[in-house]
Amino acid sequence: MLTGNSTLITNTAIENIPIVEEATLPVTTKDIVGEYFKNEPVMVDVARCESTFVHFTDSGTVLRGRVDNRDIGVMQINEYYHRKTAEKLGLDIETLEGNLAYAKYLYDKQGLQPWSASSKCWSKSLHLAAAIK
Repeated sequence: MLTGNSTLITNTAIENIPIVEEATLPVTTKDIVGEYFKNEPVMVDVARCESTFVHFTDSGTVLRGRVDNRDIGVMQINEYYHRKTAEKLGLDIETLEGNLAYAKYLYDKQGLQPWSASSKCWSKSLHLAAAIK
């Protein structure tokens, strides 16, 4: 609220007001996973359960599984079982992009079975989704 002798400056041309581009806003791994799996929302829950949306550790190395250190990245792709196939597909499961793309490939081929060990965590979202329908 303006009071007294305060004046509102109105002579700033609208074209001189800086525009904040959406791409300049911080984007989190959670945002990327959510966008990537917007048509498979259960996979967002899988990522939450498997890695809490972490792909790289604070030291900059790719996240490794606590139970099995062959599990890699945000989707915890097991390199022992999947690295060769991923490489044949031209995917590097150590990159966020490759990890997500290989997870999508697995989901399309095998459904949620590769993440069955964490199903007690992510299956709750399946029950909620079914209840809403």
